Amino acid sequence: MDEIDISKAIIEDFTKNFLDSLEVDVAVVGAGPSGLMCGYRLAQSGYKVAIFERHLRAGGGMPGGGMMFNSIVIQKEVLRIFDELGITTHRYNHELFVASSIETISALCYKTMKAGAKIFNLMSAEDIVIREDKICGIVINWSAVVWSKLHVDPLSVKAKFVVDATGHDAEICRIVEKKMGKKLHTPEGNVSGEKSMWAEKAESEILENTKEVYPGLFVCGMAANAVSGSPRMGAIFGGMFLSGEKAAELIITKIKKE
Repeated sequence: MDEIDISKAIIEDFTKNFLDSLEVDVAVVGAGPSGLMCGYRLAQSGYKVAIFERHLRAGGGMPGGGMMFNSIVIQKEVLRIFDELGITTHRYNHELFVASSIETISALCYKTMKAGAKIFNLMSAEDIVIREDKICGIVINWSAVVWSKLHVDPLSVKAKFVVDATGHDAEICRIVEKKMGKKLHTPEGNVSGEKSMWAEKAESEILENTKEVYPGLFVCGMAANAVSGSPRMGAIFGGMFLSGEKAAELIITKIKKE
């Protein structure tokens, strides 16, 4: 064994996984809690899923908990998911439970990959692929290329469906808005932008906002609330898990009908 063997092992293994993920059933953009949950449920059902995360680590804002107190809050309705994932929870009151944000995201990443989904970090989605007014893929590049503002041509991923799980910025939906105009299936036809924090309202509206907002494009998590103009919710994460789960269910239903 020498350094070349190590280098070859890394390059060959990564290349094999990457090539295998250039054509998938679903491409999820964003490896936060909702994107991972969506990918987990889809992979559990036997669909080919690739999740693209622009940052070094997966998890979105979850590892930071609330203001860097790495604990999170969930509602009792989400306990079934946490129990399924093997995440330790503690009752706070009759309605709320607390969990470690680090344990939660670690368990979710592990279970998602074990279910068969592939996660690619340090890759950004900078554009979409549209054919006959339907989104059928994403255009990706290394995040370092984007951050450095280098002119390096990207590559593309073909997908039957794309999920925008990019959080507050709803990046994929904004690309569609820019490229296609006011055609999103939202009250205003475009990305409304999230409102200020109101946890109860945000949690109650996130499932309603989780939907197909353009042919071939679904939204979940904070991207769903941002697109439809609902509030943000802070460090309570039950809605994120339920939203990701619902997005997966909607996609599965649509695939079965095709």
